[in-house]
Amino acid sequence: MPAKLKHLAASCLNNACTEYDICIGGKCVQVLKEKGYKDCSDILNGDPTKKGQDGVYVIFADTLREVYCDMTTDGGGWTTIQKREDGDLDFYRTWNEYKEGFGNAFKNYWLGNDAIHSLTKDRNQELRINLQSFSGEQAYAVYSTFYIGDEYNKYKLTVSGYSGTAGECLFNLNGMDFTTKDKDNDRADVNCATNRHGAWWYDRCGLSNLNGLYGQSGVSDIRYPVWYHWKKREALKQTVMMIRHRD
Repeated sequence: MPAKLKHLAASCLNNACTEYDICIGGKCVQVLKEKGYKDCSDILNGDPTKKGQDGVYVIFADTLREVYCDMTTDGGGWTTIQKREDGDLDFYRTWNEYKEGFGNAFKNYWLGNDAIHSLTKDRNQELRINLQSFSGEQAYAVYSTFYIGDEYNKYKLTVSGYSGTAGECLFNLNGMDFTTKDKDNDRADVNCATNRHGAWWYDRCGLSNLNGLYGQSGVSDIRYPVWYHWKKREALKQTVMMIRHRD
């Protein structure tokens, strides 16, 4: 078990979870390794009583991982790979941090590029992106195909098959490598991660920037989390990226 999870488990010794293997954030979270649950869809298929029970679960992707599972939207079974609710967590991070993942699955986090690769390499995955503005409006984008390469291949993005209400903002990113402030893999003359204060599969900095600098209101700036074909350059309040296998 990774050190982080050992620490979390130890913190629950005075309030043990009798039916669970680990306590995360003060809550009991079931570890389902023996059933081979690799993602949230596996959990829901293996235990249909989890339908409607959104929350943090433990899966086994490249290693033991805490993830937020959406067990409600469009039938449930979604594994959240990115989640932003407020500005408490800085997403302007290095290549290695995006490789390993960071944050708290209960609130704000990036699952980790190694984990995302592990989840997408052997299964057909769909991607759903949920967006919310500071005025409370909501929109979504669904892509019927989504996977990323391994680190050797710079976590190259494959994405296609858009539908939804938010507008198509990833069409120019298909085949792009991941870029961070310390690894410039985009096609622009500048490092788009530095220019946009984020990390993403940038082309020439592009139409989307969901890992950008968090704005405290719906201000307009290219550095903020934006989805251009929905709200132009207006900073978004909440963003969620989640995947579900389509086997």
